[in-house]
Amino acid sequence: MFHVGTCLQDVADGEDYIVLAYRPFLDLQPYAETGPIFLHCRPCERAIEGDDTPPILKTSPDYILRGYGGDNRIVYGTGQVTPSSEIAHYAQLMLKRRDVAYIHVRSARNNCYQVRIERADRRR
Repeated sequence: MFHVGTCLQDVADGEDYIVLAYRPFLDLQPYAETGPIFLHCRPCERAIEGDDTPPILKTSPDYILRGYGGDNRIVYGTGQVTPSSEIAHYAQLMLKRRDVAYIHVRSARNNCYQVRIERADRRR
């Protein structure tokens, strides 16, 4: 379920990091939120791709999951603060919907982008 390009680990206290503005959409449009992402300064290994919840989604009690359609617009009614232990289950339910192309997982406290979840057959 998770396709990754980074380690998906939190930056540890005291560790050097880089903060970048990131917009996880190609085109500007009203739903194209821009927010910070935090990257290790040190080299890190790419997270292993698979069905398990990545480490970065195990460090908070809950996250916002929000479905988007193929037009990159929010699918209303999909946004939900979800306990960490239920992310995979809720994501699977959302991805069964024909109108949901992918899901963004964001911080429930600060709305920071964490990761995108998509069907294996829709990966870019």
